[in-house]
Amino acid sequence: MFLLTLLLNKLIIIGVLAAVAVLLGFFIKRNRKNLTVLFAVFALLIGMTYAVGYMYEKVLSDHQKTRIDVLLGKQNDPRGAGYNLNQSMIAIGSGGFAGKGFMNGTQTRFKFVPEQNTDFIFCTVGEEWGFLGAASLVVIYVLLLLRIIVLAERQRSNFSRIYGYGVASVLSFHVLINIGMTIGLAPVVGIPLPFVSYGGSSMLAFSIMLFIFIKQDAVRMQIL
Repeated sequence: MFLLTLLLNKLIIIGVLAAVAVLLGFFIKRNRKNLTVLFAVFALLIGMTYAVGYMYEKVLSDHQKTRIDVLLGKQNDPRGAGYNLNQSMIAIGSGGFAGKGFMNGTQTRFKFVPEQNTDFIFCTVGEEWGFLGAASLVVIYVLLLLRIIVLAERQRSNFSRIYGYGVASVLSFHVLINIGMTIGLAPVVGIPLPFVSYGGSSMLAFSIMLFIFIKQDAVRMQIL
């Protein structure tokens, strides 16, 4: 099994190197200016690699490092730093395909999951409504974001178009990070799920952003 895994890793590395070589040859053949762009991208990636290490060692506090280590599997602390994530994943997994029903989730009803009404609200959806409910919520968010993008594209002013894309970016960032942290794909941070998490300030902020954009779309024909 170990030899098979090692061979697979080598094949993956060889495949990646071959793909990079093909892309490099393609860029050089088409235009030598593309080679400069390619080297700039590589330099940027290398710089980001060193920047991530510096940020991790010098900027992040100890509890933030612990959350990242738990996410990456470098630490196993199910009763400490990893408690929230562990209980959230148990709740989502126990929901199964169709869920346990409204207010029938054991993990959430008995308060095993901290902050289940705010930051970890998605695990409540996953446990009570299962895969169907969680997938439906994600589809609704995708449709909302696509609608915002479509409206942004038809704006006649650059400001309205950029603002529309800004609204879509903010909403997508919150959705991706919140759902990602509840299923173990992102570090645990205090970020609400738009229009679902309990809290008046987040609901008000997201609503105002959308209302401003809707107003801009309503008067777009008045812009010459």
